[in-house]
Amino acid sequence: MRLLIFFLLFINFATASYIQEDVWWKGETLLTFFKKHHIPKELYFDLSKTDKELCSEINAGVKYQTLYDTKSLQLEQSLIPISEEMQIHIFQDINKHYKLDIIPIKYDTITQTIFIPITSSPYADIVRQTNNRALANSFMLAFKKTVNFKRLRKTDIIVIKFKQKIRNGRYFGTPDILGAMITVRGKHYYIFKNSHDDRYYDNHGKSLTSVNFIIPLRYKRISSYFTYKRWHPILHRYRAHLGIDFAAPSGRKVWATSDGKIIHRGKKGGYGNAIIIRHKNGYKSLYAHLSRFNKKIHVGSWVKQGDYIGNVGTTGRSTGPHLHFGIYKRGRAINPLKLIKNSRKKLKGKILKKYRKQENKIKKELLRAVKEHKKPLKLIDFKNSCKINI
Repeated sequence: MRLLIFFLLFINFATASYIQEDVWWKGETLLTFFKKHHIPKELYFDLSKTDKELCSEINAGVKYQTLYDTKSLQLEQSLIPISEEMQIHIFQDINKHYKLDIIPIKYDTITQTIFIPITSSPYADIVRQTNNRALANSFMLAFKKTVNFKRLRKTDIIVIKFKQKIRNGRYFGTPDILGAMITVRGKHYYIFKNSHDDRYYDNHGKSLTSVNFIIPLRYKRISSYFTYKRWHPILHRYRAHLGIDFAAPSGRKVWATSDGKIIHRGKKGGYGNAIIIRHKNGYKSLYAHLSRFNKKIHVGSWVKQGDYIGNVGTTGRSTGPHLHFGIYKRGRAINPLKLIKNSRKKLKGKILKKYRKQENKIKKELLRAVKEHKKPLKLIDFKNSCKINI
């Protein structure tokens, strides 16, 4: 119903409103955003614990859209992505009071198999052909350990089968490379994504992801599981939880889930005292609601898997002592339990058999694309878009 009302309002007042796209700058918070747009700060303080946590998920550099009144320049609506699935929706009700909701992002998904000849470098050629830097980054990271890019020459080729979201006429979020091939002086190199654990393997079934993770504490129980979309039957709204909540007593030691570098140590909105560690291959881990930090670590410190980093607490928006633990891959929140459970180095048995079947199917599609010379899809630029995409 709200979506219908929004579009009716948009049609009726199209001449009196305009849309502006901005970038969320580093250090900006929802409270500073509210202050800038004269939105009462009570709107934030009245949010639930979970929604306050989610508002802490806005990443610097994310693009968001705002609908303004042309005469008063007052914010009418704003959509701020907090993940690839969910977004903050700030809007005025019929009484001109501001409201905030967290809703699913509306998007389309495409699956493409594309052929790209090497003319300069894999990264530059992928960006030139697709205007998709995220795809170029994902491709380079996937082949980082198997291919010497310095040996490439202009007769070599790249073929990629990937799936990605489309929002407002352009690529959105992290591409999901299902399989890819690159030729280096006539020799083919492949990577394939295993649907069982969302990791990349070569054509020998060997893992190309060297990062392994452990559960970061001794806990009593899991009080809240990871979910992108969860419909609340009483509140009649979507709720999301981009991590795992481990119930544990205050003061319980928390340790690093894997080797990495501390990139955040301090307050983080509804997460209270939090630590973020950057790991290899585009991974980050988040530890929130801590009561205190290990005094020996600071931003820039390197830690090993199992190192003590802090203690369980109930800081920020927390109803009881627990650790909120999140893992992200290139900015996308993923289920920590799935990643920890499946940190194997080589596939075996039934899992390997299933992987082989999947691999053979994608391999045929990649080779077919070479014969057909499939080109990337041309997307519409945002400037030509005429609506905010709920």
